[in-house]
Amino acid sequence: MKSWSQPSFPRLAKAAPALRLRDEHTGELEVVPTNDPVGVYVCGITPYDTTHLGHAATYVTFDLAIRALRNAGHDVTYVQNVTDIDDPLLERAARDGIDWQDLAQREIDIFHADMEALRNLPPQHYVGVVETMPRHVEVISRLVAEGVAYGLPVDASEAGQDGVQDFYLDLSGQPSFGETSGWNREQMVEVFADRGGDPDRPGKRDVLDPLLWRGWRKGEPHWDGVELGPGRPGWHLECTTIALDHLGMGFTLQGGGTDLVFPHHEMSAVQAEALTGKSPFAHRYAHQAMVAYDGEKMSKSLGNLVKVSQLRAEGVDPMAVRLVVLDHHYALDWEYTDDQLESAKERLATWRDVASRAGDDDADQLADAITAALADDLDAPAALQAMDAWAADHVRADAGPSPRVTDAIDAALGIAL
Repeated sequence: MKSWSQPSFPRLAKAAPALRLRDEHTGELEVVPTNDPVGVYVCGITPYDTTHLGHAATYVTFDLAIRALRNAGHDVTYVQNVTDIDDPLLERAARDGIDWQDLAQREIDIFHADMEALRNLPPQHYVGVVETMPRHVEVISRLVAEGVAYGLPVDASEAGQDGVQDFYLDLSGQPSFGETSGWNREQMVEVFADRGGDPDRPGKRDVLDPLLWRGWRKGEPHWDGVELGPGRPGWHLECTTIALDHLGMGFTLQGGGTDLVFPHHEMSAVQAEALTGKSPFAHRYAHQAMVAYDGEKMSKSLGNLVKVSQLRAEGVDPMAVRLVVLDHHYALDWEYTDDQLESAKERLATWRDVASRAGDDDADQLADAITAALADDLDAPAALQAMDAWAADHVRADAGPSPRVTDAIDAALGIAL
C-alpha cells in the first residue's frame, strides 16, 4: 500500500542528543537502544472517522520520535499498518450504506492528506491487512501446527458454511503473558470486552485468549484460510505478522495510544513470542495519552470528534494544528479547546514574523535547546518554550531572514515557518 508524500527534512548542523524515553514500568528515563537500523512500529488507523485530534496526537508524537532518532544520526525503518478489515469498519459501512472497501479507501485518502498537511514523515512500509492476507494465514497456521492455538466451532446458524472454526492462542502456555503491559489479571478482564475482546465466547480455555482467526459468518467478507477454513485474522495477530515481516523480533520501539497497552500491544507481543520462541517483541514501548473534548475522551464511538480535515477545510493552517498537539506532553492526558487553537495561531504568526528578520546568529544555540528538550522524553512543550524565548529575544531584530532557524524548527519539530 502506498504511503503519503515525504515533506522536506533539513539536516541539522550537528547531531542531536540520544533519545531517552521514560520506561512505563519503572518510570525511569532510559536511552532508546539504537543498533542501526532502528525499527519503529506504530499501530495505524482503522479507516473510518479519520483523522481526529486523538489520531493526530499519536502520529505527531511518533513523528517527533523518528525525527529525534534520525537527527541523532540513526537509520530508522518506520512501519505502520492499516487495519483495513475489522468489525468497527464493517459496522460503520453497514450503518452508512456504503461498501466497506469504498469506506476504507475514502478514509485512508483523508488520513494521507491530513498526514501530509501536518508534515509527518511517512513510513517506509505502509502495510494493509487485506494485501497481506496470505501471510496472516501462514502465521496462524504455524501457531496451530505447533499446538499453541486451538479451534472452536462456529455455530451453524452463524457460519457461512459447515465446519467453520474460530482459532485462539492458548495463553496457558505463554509464561511471558502480562509482562509487556505490566497489568494484573483483574485489570485485563475489566477492559477486555470494551477493547475488542470476546470473554463470553463459549468454549474458550481462558476468557482472555486472543482471537487469531475469525471463521466466516454470513454476510461478512472472508478469505481462504486453507486449513483454517474461510474467515479473516484477528486484530492483534495482524500487527504481529506485519511487524515481524518488516522488522523482526526485538525491534526498537512500538507506539500507539494508551488504549493499546492492553490488550493490543500485550497480545501482539505474546503472539510473536509464541511464534518465534524469542523475546522481546519490542525493546521499548511508548504510548500517547488520551485527548478529550467537551469533558470526555475524543473517540469515534462517542462521536465527539474534532477532525483535522474539518479544520483544514475551515482554512486553519495545519501548522497551527500541529502546534496545538506539540504544546502537550505525549504522556499526559489533555482536553482540546478552541482557545488552544487560537493561541497556536498567534504563536505561529509570531514565529514566522520574527524568523523573517532575526538573522541566524543564535541558530545553533536554539537548535541545541530544542533537540535537548526532545531528547528528554520528547518534551515538546519545552522545545516550544525555547523557540518562544528566541522569538522574544529577537522581536525587534532587523537582520534579515533566519534560514538556519527555520531549518532547525523544520527538522526537529516538523513546523514549516
